[in-house]
Formats: sequence, C-alpha cells, structure tokens
Amino acid sequence: MPQILVRNVSPELLRRLKELAGFNKRSLQAEVQRILEDAVVDDARSFLAKVDTLRARFAGRKFPDSTALIRKARES
Repeated sequence: MPQILVRNVSPELLRRLKELAGFNKRSLQAEVQRILEDAVVDDARSFLAKVDTLRARFAGRKFPDSTALIRKARES
C-alpha cells in the first residue's frame, strides 16, 4: 500500500494528534488516515452519517441549559 511521509511536524501538532487519537481510541496512524479521508470526502451523505454517529454517541445524555452562558457571551 502507498505511504505518505510528512516532514517538519511541530511537536505541538504531534501532541494534539496523539491526544485526538487517544480520545477516539485509535492509533496515531489510524487517526491521521481518518483525518485525511475526512478531508477529501465532501458529500451530503457523508455529513449525515457523521451527524448520526454523533447523535448515537450522545444519545440519552442530558446537557445543562446554555442560555445563560450564551447571553453572557453576547454581552461581553
């Protein structure tokens, strides 16, 4: 399978990629591959599938009302 080499990646970017990979329970290589795949896919079906995935991930969770936070942010 073809490979890509990315040179001069900053330590901060590498740290953040590793953190994101850990959050998503993927290896660094799998996370970077997923990011690249997502970057080139640009159709409505893919977007809706991502929405469904997020809905499933957060299903049943209750979140606090953010109205007060939004109003405070708008005032400042």
